[in-house]
Amino acid sequence: MIQLFDGAMGTMLQQSGLKPGYCPELWNIEQPEKVTAIHREYVAVGADIIETNTLGANRIKLSHYGLADKVALLNIGAVKAARAACGPQTKIAGSVGPTGKLAAPLGDLSFDLACDVFKEQIKALDEAGADYIIIETIIDIQEMRTALLAAKAVTNKPVICQLTFEQDGRTVTGTDATTAAITLEALGAAIIGANCSLGPAQLLPLVAAMAGAVNIPVSVQPNAGMPQLINGKTIFPLKPAEMAEWVTKLATAGASYIGGCCGTTPDHIKALRQEIDGLTGISRKNTITPTALTSRTRTVCLGPGFQPVIIGERINPTGRKNLAQEIKARNFVPVKKEALAQIEAGAGILDVNMGVPGIDQPQAMRQAVEELSLLVPVPLVIDTTDPAALEAGLKAYPGRAMINSVSAEQERLDAFLPLAKKYGAAILCLPLSDKGVPATATERIEVARIIIDAALQAGLRPHDLLLDALVMTIATGAEAAAETLKTLQLYRKHFGYPAVMGLSNVSYGLPRRDLLNAAFCAMAVTAGLDAPILNPFDPLMQDIWAAVGALGGHDAQGLNYSRKYSGALPVNTQGEQQAAETDLLSKIRRSVMNGETDGIVPLVSQAVNENYSPLTITEQALTAAMNELGQAFGQGQCFLPQVILAAETMRIAFSTIKKLLPAHQSASIGKVLLATVKGDIHDLGKNIVAALLENNGFTVIDLGKDVSPEAVVTSARQHQADIVGLCALMTTTMPQIDITIAALKTAGVNAKTIVGGAVLTADYARQAGADAYAADGIAALNIAKQLVTANC
Repeated sequence: MIQLFDGAMGTMLQQSGLKPGYCPELWNIEQPEKVTAIHREYVAVGADIIETNTLGANRIKLSHYGLADKVALLNIGAVKAARAACGPQTKIAGSVGPTGKLAAPLGDLSFDLACDVFKEQIKALDEAGADYIIIETIIDIQEMRTALLAAKAVTNKPVICQLTFEQDGRTVTGTDATTAAITLEALGAAIIGANCSLGPAQLLPLVAAMAGAVNIPVSVQPNAGMPQLINGKTIFPLKPAEMAEWVTKLATAGASYIGGCCGTTPDHIKALRQEIDGLTGISRKNTITPTALTSRTRTVCLGPGFQPVIIGERINPTGRKNLAQEIKARNFVPVKKEALAQIEAGAGILDVNMGVPGIDQPQAMRQAVEELSLLVPVPLVIDTTDPAALEAGLKAYPGRAMINSVSAEQERLDAFLPLAKKYGAAILCLPLSDKGVPATATERIEVARIIIDAALQAGLRPHDLLLDALVMTIATGAEAAAETLKTLQLYRKHFGYPAVMGLSNVSYGLPRRDLLNAAFCAMAVTAGLDAPILNPFDPLMQDIWAAVGALGGHDAQGLNYSRKYSGALPVNTQGEQQAAETDLLSKIRRSVMNGETDGIVPLVSQAVNENYSPLTITEQALTAAMNELGQAFGQGQCFLPQVILAAETMRIAFSTIKKLLPAHQSASIGKVLLATVKGDIHDLGKNIVAALLENNGFTVIDLGKDVSPEAVVTSARQHQADIVGLCALMTTTMPQIDITIAALKTAGVNAKTIVGGAVLTADYARQAGADAYAADGIAALNIAKQLVTANC
């Protein structure tokens, strides 16, 4: 049965008299009868669920209006206004929107502060009687994770999680629909979906992707098409009947909650109602949910039917004195280099261990996870025996991690299972008990069953579980390897969960450990091992792994194997990778691309000491890096977090040059005036653009948000701006784009104009008279460079 949401609120409020720039949520207590009247229109045409007028009613957003102390009052008032419009069967969804700040480490919004902000709002909505909590229009998976965890902490109501996606099918920070669905289902979302930014045609494949990844309900609230500027007005082109034509397609794709976002009206919802009532014979297929780990931007599935995956073991200070010293000194450059090198060598998942005696392990784990999550696309395994360090890592991780590991000791079960449940992590079940190491495969099965039963009782699901077969050295037990292989076979027979284990213990105390490890790896994969934890730099292990892929049917026709050993593709080893980066300028370029904020200063300092000119360093290393990264971004090979980190690294490099060579400070390549238009208090995207421009040599004059056309004109003249960048994030403020551009032209300001924002399109920008449209921060940077070059 399809449940029907209501439609847009902002445009309806403006039609009722709300002035641009006035706080919409303040009407919940000042003019609640007008808010109720809007809700009543949607109820009258058949909406099953209406959303409260509280999208921006969190402490951070309300502070822009001086209303930070009115969170509870405005949210409670919103629920009352909605309840006054409800019929007996109508449900109320308490709307929770973004804070407008980027979550750390992308931005300065800490997890704990964001969690408190969301708790405050959600608690008020819950206590006022909302039936659902709907967290929506979120562009970053980490902010969504934080909001969902906050909701679970203060309410038992079902939580709906709706992200906003770009036209490439990913959020602004790079999360695809499948990865988002898997991550949020594991965290406890009741319903997952998408809203805003796109129309039904663009959201249809995302609905299908979500429905194909999870078994919880999927929701979708599209805009009424992509906006157009017609006769000076913002128009969403899909008429009610045209939008209703998408209902069958969306339902067939897996949506069971459908509604409208920007540009939709009671007439649209009425048309959707009529179409939904006529649906017959549509039922969603059950999804066979695999065990999967996610990063911010990628999903890796494990188990029978999926290609075996290497888990890199090298981010572990045990037995590595130099790495331990660096971690103790809080220098994470070696950690990041190890991560990148392991991925280059073939690791698809990375194990992260911060077990250095005498350090603050929770702090070290948090920092390592934060920095790695910005840098690498692969999922992480949190490897620790310290519950506090485990929680720090899981809290900071913008995905679904695996915990390495959970044994059958009661203390470990009591400490780790609740954290796995809370943060949506998978667990590696290690068959160790208070009695020690089980000697035989049969005994290991019995101990594993204890952990599995405890995990399921704690609320974890079957696809949250992975099994370790426990590797012991053959130096002290002739049957050690055989019992491990037998354990893998019994795991597959009795449980079917993916098997994960380290390999190197098998050869401990013996010569030619690389030979034993590689041979054992091949035998273990045949016996049912899905993800070995190993050193991916080992040349012999690389050879064996390539052969295992070809022989196991995971390398079609042995194509990758042939490329690797025919000379067309060099073998990846740590030594060869380092040899390829001997040139100093290449090292600086690579450091910027990898976002090595800690490592760029000594490299730039060395270049200056070796008499490289600032121009050479800038053009051949820094600018070259950002150009290459920009190309990768455009091709979908990297995402906003990596771009932001690279831009910060570039800024540090410029600062280092200026400090060492104050007489050679580079001149600004152009002045850019930035502003979010009048009535719009959203400036997240604009701030990202500002950072990218500043770190690439532009002088930026940032006027902030809710900026009038007159203020833009005055500042553009005062600063003699080369470019004016305008941003609008709300459909209700889009007309201010063309009004401001018209004001600039009337005033005779010769600056070029670039416009952007989630609700804008290239067609709209052209009709508004802008010189260029930027779909994202990288596009804005490249366009700005082109415009200032053309003016030279």
